[in-house]
This record gives sequence, structure tokens and C-alpha cells, in this order.
Amino acid sequence: MIASGDPKRMILRDPVHGLVAFETAEDAIVPRLLGAAEVQRLRRIRQLGLTSLAFPGAEHTRFAHAVGAAHVMQRFLARLRQIHDPLPLEQRATPERGRDALAAALLHDLGHGPLSHLFETALPGSRRHERWTREIILDPSTDVHRILAAEDTAAPARIADLAVGKCELPYLGDAVSGVFDVDRCDYLLRDALSTGVVYGDFDLPWLVRSLRFAPLPLGQAPGLAIDGMKGITAIESFLLARLFMFQQVYFHKSTRAAELMIGAILRRAVALLQDGTRLPKMIPALVAAARGDTPSLGEYIALDDIVLLSAMRDWEEASCPTLSGLCRRLRARELWKTVELGNVESAAEPEHALAVGRDLARRAGLDPDAFVGLDLATDVPFSDKPALEVVFPDGKTRHLADVSFLLGNLRGQRLTRTRLIFAPELREPIRKALAA
Repeated sequence: MIASGDPKRMILRDPVHGLVAFETAEDAIVPRLLGAAEVQRLRRIRQLGLTSLAFPGAEHTRFAHAVGAAHVMQRFLARLRQIHDPLPLEQRATPERGRDALAAALLHDLGHGPLSHLFETALPGSRRHERWTREIILDPSTDVHRILAAEDTAAPARIADLAVGKCELPYLGDAVSGVFDVDRCDYLLRDALSTGVVYGDFDLPWLVRSLRFAPLPLGQAPGLAIDGMKGITAIESFLLARLFMFQQVYFHKSTRAAELMIGAILRRAVALLQDGTRLPKMIPALVAAARGDTPSLGEYIALDDIVLLSAMRDWEEASCPTLSGLCRRLRARELWKTVELGNVESAAEPEHALAVGRDLARRAGLDPDAFVGLDLATDVPFSDKPALEVVFPDGKTRHLADVSFLLGNLRGQRLTRTRLIFAPELREPIRKALAA
């Protein structure tokens, strides 16, 4: 168990949740972890990456989101303790488990690279951020590990599992990583507030109040469920908010175009390093990727938005005109243009459009790999896997999608935005060619 000692009190003002307080012995793990270098690094990683190029207010960081997620976990724990009396003691959210849950909520995004999710998809051979999160928590050299292991050597392993939703108590795992977890409950509200998109708002207090335990045979630890029909509206609002935020913000054409440009920049930088070219600024993690190696933990933790954006500023002086040109355009917000290709079931139309764009880029003397790309943005807003249960006063249960008309129709539906993205000078030739 993590020793609490005298709790270190901390009270913060948060634009989403108002006053956020960590004042109890159970909460004390949060202020201790906030001082860790790996947590402070999250101040230098924006939550929404390049979305501020489309929504100027979207400058908030993963640090603010981490604090918000820990606060939402406080609210989840308070609700679970209101209703856990029927559970045997070994299945309740004890103070020790509460500390683990708060730590996991705070640390769940610890492994994110620069510019949000972009880095892990753009860098060749990069690990997913969840694996980096686990490694940071488990590595004895990190501040986070030392804080967690100070009086409980088993804590890092427990919290590394819980940060990705693995727990002996399914309801705690669901709270950290599930359909309506503390991560989503915070980032939807925070992203909506910062971007000014009202569609991302939902009733968090009522959603939390609507949670209950799913009934299971005696001896089995329960997961989370919804408390009768009164909770349906809150869950519908939450899932629709997520759908609308993907439509309005996360799949915005300017954001996706900027991300494609960043991907092209990173791929070109790695290719140059592989050819033996020395860049104006060398990033050890990229050098490792160019060798075909996974960056060391130290090299990865050294990455943040400031490091990457500073390097791209220096790369404007690179000898490669493609790399220098891409970096200059991005800094000047000369973003690639887009053509919507619609939601298509066959890959023939997008692939044809990509072939047309690449051919026109070659004719214009541009590198088709860097100046034209196909963007396929996709999400399933509500998969209902595993099925969420609604528990009625008589103890009977039904699946959420079978109770909600809205979610029954949304279940399994895939939101897809397919776009051809290209340099501005190719816009008219591409539009004419595709219209022919």
C-alpha cells in the first residue's frame, strides 16, 4: 500500500470543474505525483496537438487534462462508495484502491508524444503511447516510479495495469478506461470549452449519479452499469457529445491537413537521417528511429511540443528543399487544401483520387509522397462492446442499446471522413481532374 503520511493539501482553480481540491490522505498521492518530472512534461504537450490552427483557443495541455481526470475520479469514487455497501469488503473501493485509481487517472496519458496522437502514427516503428505510459511507470529511474514505490514496491505494477483499464475490480478498470471513463468525461468537456464548440457539453454530475454496479453472481466483482431509465439521457448526451466533437473538432479539415504535413516532415527527416544527412537540429529519438531502433526511455521523455517545433524551425534551413519548404509552410500556416471524397464503402474512389493527385504533383515537380496524401478519419462512437447494462429497480437488466432508441440506431455505426489533402498550388488542377 502507498503510505499516506500527512496529506499534502492542494487546491486548484480549473476552468472546467471549478475548484479542484486534493486534501485527504487518499488524495495525497496526486500532489506528490504532480511534482514528478514526467508529469510536468505534460505541461509541454498540448492536448489537441495542432487543433489550435483551426480553433485558436485549443492551447490547453495534457497536464491540465490529467488533473481534470484525477478530479473526475474523485467524483466516481464518491459515487461508488455511496452504493458499495452490498459488496463484500474485498470488492469495495478501499482508501488504498482509491489511491491507486487516482494515480492511474492522473498518469493515464503519461506516455503521449509531441502534438497529441500524431507522433505515434507519424514516426516509423513508434510504440503506442499506452506502452510508453507503462514503461515510464515501471522504470525505476523515473520520478513517478520512485514516488509510487516509496513505501509500496508493488504499487507501480498495479497502477501501470490500472492506467490501461486492467484491475481485479472491473468497475475500477472501467472507470479508468471504459465506455464512459474519467478520461473521456474530462477531455470532452475540456476540449469543448477550449474550442468553443458547445456540442461537446454534457451533464457530468447526472452521469456520475447514474452509475451503479452491474449485478453478477456472488463472489464475482462487478463492472459499471446504468441505474435505470433515469440515467439514459445522461449517457445519450455523453455519447452524442463525443460523436459531435469528432465531427466538429477532431476530424476538422485544417487539423487533419496540418497533421498530414507534420507526418510528411517527420518521414522526410527520418529518410534524410537514414541517407546520412545531418539535419540543422538533431533529435536523438528521430536518430534512433532512422537506425531502426526504438528510442530509449530517456530519449522519448525528452520529446515534447517545444522540442519538436523548435527542431522544425531549424529545419527550415535544411539543405533538402522539401523538408525546409514543408517546415516553412507549417509555421506560416500555409496548410494543405482538401477535397471531400465522402463516405465510401469501396476504396476505389479514394485510391483513384490519390493516384490523380500524385500524378499532378509529379508533373508540377513536387514530391508526391510529401505534397499529396489520403486522409481516412474514422471512429465508432458507440460499439456497445462489451454491452453496457441498464439495471432496473426490480433487478432486471437490459443492454443500453436495447433501451435507448438513439443508441440503438447509433450502435456499431462508423463515422468516416475521407479526404484528399494536397499542397495549395495543386488545388485547381486536382479539382478539375476529379470533376472530369
